[in-house]
Amino acid sequence: MYPEEMVNPMRAELTDAGFKNLYTADDVKNAIKAEGTTLVVINSVCGCAARNARPGAKMSLDGGKKPANLITVFAGVDKEAVDAARTEMFPFPPSSPSMALFKNGELVHMLERHHIEGRPAELIAENLKDAYNEFC
Repeated sequence: MYPEEMVNPMRAELTDAGFKNLYTADDVKNAIKAEGTTLVVINSVCGCAARNARPGAKMSLDGGKKPANLITVFAGVDKEAVDAARTEMFPFPPSSPSMALFKNGELVHMLERHHIEGRPAELIAENLKDAYNEFC
């Protein structure tokens, strides 16, 4: 597990943009099953999370349609919450960072690490915006 003092600034990048950090499996399951759309970001300490995933997730919220609920869990720290999120993302294998859009509890769009790593944040944001336009 990573120390809180190390991950808190990385958490804050998303929570300052309106994401709610969740810590328990029940909180994650309830958020995903909420009516409407929910974006789940599995945050990470890796470079592609800092360079691509977190900035892309934040940019995706600029203008236009967006999910009703924004949640995040932190890989390597929030084990219970991350495991619950990954269970809901089945059949996709665990990866971090990753992002999933749910509508009324159903997985409708997924970005795995291989969709994030090496891609500019702007491209990730556009991918998410396209999903928001279709499902939100």
